[in-house]
Amino acid sequence: MDRLTVLSPAKLNLVLDVLGKRPDGFHDLRTVFERISLRDRITLARNKSGKIRITCLHPHVPLGPQNLVYKAAEMLARDFSISEGLHINIIKNIPVAAGLAGGSSNAAAVLTGLNRLWQLGLSKAQLVTYAARLGSDVAFFIYDTSYALGTGRGELIKPLDIRTKLWHVLVTPRVKMLTREVFARLKLNLTNKKDNVNILLPFLRKGDLLQLAGALSNDLEPAILSLRPDFIYLKKKLLDAGAIGVCFSGSGPSVFALVGSQQDALSLRARFDKRYTQAFVVSTM
Repeated sequence: MDRLTVLSPAKLNLVLDVLGKRPDGFHDLRTVFERISLRDRITLARNKSGKIRITCLHPHVPLGPQNLVYKAAEMLARDFSISEGLHINIIKNIPVAAGLAGGSSNAAAVLTGLNRLWQLGLSKAQLVTYAARLGSDVAFFIYDTSYALGTGRGELIKPLDIRTKLWHVLVTPRVKMLTREVFARLKLNLTNKKDNVNILLPFLRKGDLLQLAGALSNDLEPAILSLRPDFIYLKKKLLDAGAIGVCFSGSGPSVFALVGSQQDALSLRARFDKRYTQAFVVSTM
């Protein structure tokens, strides 16, 4: 096999609790990941150039060693003495630097894809170890799971056997939010800290959308709004358009609206402010 195409889905955080700062400079998190139907398409093609080359038409996707997919391919090539060349073409549908983990998902897709293309025989546990070396969200995408609990800095993953399918309208303002800048604005208040994960999970398991909407939470929201106070109006617009609940994903700026059905999502998007050109109807995968 000389060529392989893989799909790379985005994620949402239904809950994101920040538990404290770690000695390594990262933060301990507790989060519920949801894998969604917004996906990039990545094609891996072997060649004889001896080099790793990335192509992508999106202007904000790095094409060199700073891209996580490059790091993923380089790491496997080094560890398994792969000397042949590799062309990685990324068709980007997931907005960049948007709190949706598009880059992390791409890296996981390349790890799993190259495991097949290069016939490395790596187990899921071994792939997860590689994923954790690349970044906090990468490991989630190694698992074939719709939902998972993430702990540590997000790299410790426990798949959740939950069959509920959710529908959302996902809106991403055309603003890059850098994770480090959002965390730099974070003011931790750990007094009487609620376990928002265990508050949300029973409602998610039962598919109780009204209670679920009230349990959506993101500890990074105050930091996001300190950078962009106008985003509070985006949340209000979605609620006014008929959303059951609204929450930021990750470090933003993406906001997702919880709705009751695909038809509700299509209807809400049709009524929503047309100035937001990155508005997607998505569902749990």
